[in-house]
Amino acid sequence: MDTLGTNQEHLESIKSRLLEKGFNLSPEDVNGVIGLIKDEIGYCYVKQLITQVGKILEINPSLTESEILQLVARTIVEYLGAEATSIRIYDPEEKGMVSYGSYPSFDESCEEVIPFEDTIAGEVIKTRQSYLVPNILREERYKNKEKVEKLGIRSMLAAPIHLHRFSKDIDIEGVFQIYYKKEDKVFTPLELEIAEMISKPVGYVMALKKINYFHKFNMTKDKILEHIYEKLARGEGIKMKDLFNSVIPELVDIMKVQRCSLFSVTEDREHIILEAGYPEAGHGIGNVRSVKEELYAKVIVDQTGPFGSFENEKIYPHYILIANPQGTQLLPADIKHFLETQQINSVLYIPLRMNESVKYFLVFDAQAQHQRFTHEEIDMLTFFGKELTKAVKLEKMDDILHDFRNPAIAVAGFAKKVQKILKEGAHLKDEKLEQSLDILLKETSRIQELALTLHQRGKESIVDLTEVLKNRFLINEDALKELNRGNIRLIERELESPLWIQCYPMHIERVIDNLLNNASNAIPEEGGELSIRSYRKDLWAVVEINNTCQISEEEKDQLILEQGKGRGLHICTRLVTNMRGKMWVEAMEGQITFSIMLPLVEP
Repeated sequence: MDTLGTNQEHLESIKSRLLEKGFNLSPEDVNGVIGLIKDEIGYCYVKQLITQVGKILEINPSLTESEILQLVARTIVEYLGAEATSIRIYDPEEKGMVSYGSYPSFDESCEEVIPFEDTIAGEVIKTRQSYLVPNILREERYKNKEKVEKLGIRSMLAAPIHLHRFSKDIDIEGVFQIYYKKEDKVFTPLELEIAEMISKPVGYVMALKKINYFHKFNMTKDKILEHIYEKLARGEGIKMKDLFNSVIPELVDIMKVQRCSLFSVTEDREHIILEAGYPEAGHGIGNVRSVKEELYAKVIVDQTGPFGSFENEKIYPHYILIANPQGTQLLPADIKHFLETQQINSVLYIPLRMNESVKYFLVFDAQAQHQRFTHEEIDMLTFFGKELTKAVKLEKMDDILHDFRNPAIAVAGFAKKVQKILKEGAHLKDEKLEQSLDILLKETSRIQELALTLHQRGKESIVDLTEVLKNRFLINEDALKELNRGNIRLIERELESPLWIQCYPMHIERVIDNLLNNASNAIPEEGGELSIRSYRKDLWAVVEINNTCQISEEEKDQLILEQGKGRGLHICTRLVTNMRGKMWVEAMEGQITFSIMLPLVEP
């Protein structure tokens, strides 16, 4: 081989081709011509090639994968003098080739799925070798001949793309399809080599993109955890409303969320419960829906498929994307109507597994028309969802620990009362003794029920709201005696009975206990009044708890806006909302009144 890197076989081939053109040159002359080409033309050609590769390496890695690949497509078209280039990437979930667009645009959908089997793109993926098509109109594997014929395209070179990934996901496999107008085109080895070579630097750009992504991913995870642990470090406990408000903005690069909901799945897997939502005011926290009657819930909880990409939705084990809420069969009519009124155009469901079964799932509503999400984006949202489930458990635990105080004081107080009665030699049939023992039994059972609410919700039942109010008022009276607050005058005003409501009995007891406790604590040291009232108003049962209280305008505004630092009011607001009720506060000179309004039911 000579210094030009041209062996004897190449020399003979060039000599014979020159002879065909009428140039009969000696081997020395042919060698001289090759040298001239290298010195005069090769330098410019190689420099231009290096420039084009440099353009690819300088592509901003913060762009999307689609934008990066289309910039590479543009480079290929300009350098090879082609008519157009399109990009196909293999999607293992779709079991097909997803179009990432073209340069110039072919006016095809950016998410159009092209079959994998018996296609040119599929063959290139399988063999990882380029595929030459001198005449598209005679190529059996090229299916959409009408489009290229209309564009005047007649030949094509398909070069493989192979991009390594760093995560558990498989590498990216794809194809650049380079189109020419020339019919029966003869592709030179140089064209083939350049096409394959230009696609290789794309891996470098995608690697930079991946590094940037991992950095951003970790930053976002850190911020989510920071919001949670900051609350814990301050000793404030977790409030889902505050957590959602602080964390949702961290997800804006993935999805501009209008609404977000966290559902839990009951142990029998027959119902789903709305545990938390963003914004909180727009959700019916505590609402229960049937898995059998909600097709989307059945698909998420049972995970039986069918999986794949369908006309209105994409269904996979790790996410469900409803790209057309009004066209899908997964959503019931009431949810469709709500989404339409909110102008929601895509809904994303993220199942959250624990011990191989779905125990929670997250729902994101967006006005943007999302068509697909990357594995990395789904991973980020899944991480966010699992942290939310931890926060929900922490919130419940904080609430329960807060509410343990009331029954614990009652148990201690009535235990002393029983002891005192027995010391005084009371008969076992003594009415006061029986009443105290009855309350002791109920309150110890209540402590047990509070602990169990970490794992289960119990059952709803119909109770008389007035009767619950009177019982909790009686227990609060003894708690005040234990705390030496005998200077508080307790007044029972109008108490209409029965006022039947349907709820979890534990919930309404916790609400009234918290309000009575807050009211008692707010009464100044010199004493004051604490009164209760209940009555019917149209189709509602109403409870009022009033107390003497000196309160500033700032504190009054905080109470009205539910921005107080205390946990009790937050618990009350959430539980009353769960019971489909309303709660509000009114403050006037020296007095403050908390009111609860709950829907009446027939016993």
